Amino acid sequence: MAQPLPRPADLVLVAFLPQPRDLEIARVLGWYRIPLATAPKVIGVDWLAFYQPAAFGEAHRWRVEWAAPVEGYELVRRRELFRDEPNHPRAEEEYYKVQLGPLVRLPRPILAGRWRRFTFLYTTGERLLAAETLHDLVVRDDERRLLWQALRERAERPYRAQTTQGEVPPEILAWLLLNPPREGE
Repeated sequence: MAQPLPRPADLVLVAFLPQPRDLEIARVLGWYRIPLATAPKVIGVDWLAFYQPAAFGEAHRWRVEWAAPVEGYELVRRRELFRDEPNHPRAEEEYYKVQLGPLVRLPRPILAGRWRRFTFLYTTGERLLAAETLHDLVVRDDERRLLWQALRERAERPYRAQTTQGEVPPEILAWLLLNPPREGE
């Protein structure tokens, strides 16, 4: 059974995914982290889509290939996300831990073209599924007013916290670090 894709009116946040390890965390553990200090104004979206930079290698860099439905989020310290890194320089910094549903491969990758540097971009499900390049994700004109209205409404909603079902053992996190996905996975 195929996983559902975003609906046309769904609010989508395209987010920077620094390393392949972060994609594995999203796939296996079902969460994505956003530093509070650099977070976009609205986290309560319907979907996250992931922009993959050069760290993903020749075949998967500078594109969006994956998305996941957002199931909730909570504010935590980095040390709570990575219990095996208690002495990390940012261990005490706050992060949004965005709880995700299953990752879905988009029908076709969205290529960066010449636009390769960004952190977050809001778009719609309709644009996400129709886009060929990142430039196609940008919402314009009347559609832009509707997007910002939806973002304002989301910003006014009460905080949606959802906690994880139990803790993830450090050995699983260590395994993710030592076993990045191979080409074609």
